[in-house]
Amino acid sequence: MTDSPADHLATHLERARACDQLHLIEAADALDHDGRLTLSRSLDAVPWDDLDSLRGLIAAPVIAESSSNVQPPHSISADEASVSEARERGEALLSRGAVAVFTVAGGQGTRLGWNGPKGTFPATPITGKPLFALLAERISAAEGRYGAPVRWYIMTSIENDAQTRAFFRDNRFFGLDRSQVQFFPQGMMPAFDAASGQLLLAGPDRLALSPDGHGGSYGAMLRSGALEHMERRGVALVSYVQIDNPLVRAVDPVFLGLHADETQSSGEFSSKFVGRAHAGEKVGVFVETPEGMLVREYSDLGEAMASEVDGAGQLRWRAANIAVHALGVPFIRRIAEGGTSLLPWHLAHKRVSVWCPKQKMTIKPEAPNAIKLERFVFDALPWVSKPVLLEVQREEEFAPIKNVAGEDSAESSAKMQTSLHGDWLESAGVRVPRNSAGGIDAHIEISPKIAQWREDLDGVGLPDAIEPGGELLLN
Repeated sequence: MTDSPADHLATHLERARACDQLHLIEAADALDHDGRLTLSRSLDAVPWDDLDSLRGLIAAPVIAESSSNVQPPHSISADEASVSEARERGEALLSRGAVAVFTVAGGQGTRLGWNGPKGTFPATPITGKPLFALLAERISAAEGRYGAPVRWYIMTSIENDAQTRAFFRDNRFFGLDRSQVQFFPQGMMPAFDAASGQLLLAGPDRLALSPDGHGGSYGAMLRSGALEHMERRGVALVSYVQIDNPLVRAVDPVFLGLHADETQSSGEFSSKFVGRAHAGEKVGVFVETPEGMLVREYSDLGEAMASEVDGAGQLRWRAANIAVHALGVPFIRRIAEGGTSLLPWHLAHKRVSVWCPKQKMTIKPEAPNAIKLERFVFDALPWVSKPVLLEVQREEEFAPIKNVAGEDSAESSAKMQTSLHGDWLESAGVRVPRNSAGGIDAHIEISPKIAQWREDLDGVGLPDAIEPGGELLLN
C-alpha cells in the first residue's frame, strides 16, 4: 500500500527538519492543498540521505590537483590500430543488432538564439537539416548497411521532453520505426544557497532545480527502463554522443570494434579525442592519474597547465574530450546500481532566481548566489579496468555548434562540413573551387544517407566540377 500524498509530503518535511531545512516546512505551511502537492513532487528530487555531505562539499569544495601527479594518457590512433580487424569486429556487432545509439539532448537552443530543443536547430550548410535529422540519417544508413536495427535512446530534460517528442512525431521520426526510438528525461538536482547551503525555492511551492549532468545518464537509463529495454533486445554496447556535433560518427564500426577488442579493452568505457586546437580552447582533456584515467575540465585546468608544452613545443595536455564514447551495457548497469555514489559532484557557481516569502515575489540576483551540482559521464573512468582512448581527426569528426558566433558556432561548423565534403569530392575527381586562402568557394552538403566516409562516394554519380560560389547537394 502506497503512502497518501499528504503522508508523502509529511515524510519529506520530517527529513527537511532532520537536515535543518526548516524554511521548507514554513513554505509548506503557507500553501493550500494543491500547492502542497506541487511542493511534494518538487521535493522528490532531494537526495536526503546525501544532503549533509553535499552541504559539506559546498562549504569546502575539492580543489583540482595540479599537473604534478598526472600524466598524458596512453592513446591509439587509427594508423596504429588494426583498422580492418576492428571494422570487421564492429560490423559483426552491428549485424546482430548489438549496438544502440545514446544521445544526450536535454539542452535548449537559447545560447544560439533558437527557441526550442537544441536537437531541432538547423545545422547543415544548404538545407539546414536539424541536428536530430542528421543523427537519424546516420542510424538509418547503418541499418541499411548492416541489415539489423540500431536502437536510439534519447535523454531529454524536463524542460524539453514534450517538445522533443512532438518534433519527432511531426517529422515522422525521420523515417525510422518509432518503436526503435526511446525518450526519457534526465534527473534533476536542487540548487543550494552558496552562503548557507540551504535548498533554494524558485517559487512558493517548488524548489529551484537543474539537470544533474550527463553523469546522471547512468541512473536515468536504469530508472526509465531503458537499460532493461536494451538488455531484453540483445544490445551489448552503447554509442554515446551529444547532440551538438553535426559531424559525429554515431555508428562507427572501427571505434566499436576497438572497444570490443579484448586484447586492449575491457569493453567497459572507450572514448575518442582530438588534439586541442590551442591553449585557450574550452574543452576538457584526458589525463592519467594514479587512480586511473580522468577528464580534467577546462575550468579546472588552470592557465599554466592549459598552456604547458612538451619537448617538441606541442601542447602537453592535448587529448581533448569530444563527448564520443562507447559504453558496455553491463558496465552501465554496474555504475547505475552501485557506482553513482562514487561519481563526484561538480560545483557551478550560478545566478538563480529565488522566491522571497516576505516580499511574496521572485528575486533575480545581480551576482552568482547559488551552487548547482552535476555529475559527468566520464567520471566513471577510474572504475574502468582497461579503457580505450582513440585519436581521430578534428576536421573529420568534430564541428560542434555551441556558440552564436565565432569558434564552435553554426557558421564555423558549416564551413567545416563544407570543407570535409569538398575534400571528399576532390579525392573522387571533382573539381572544387577554392579561394585565394585555400578555402572552398562553394556550399556543399552531403547527407549521411549518401556518405559518411570518403569511400562511400565510390559509385555515386558526381559532377565533373562545381562552379565558384555554387552549391552541391547530395541528399
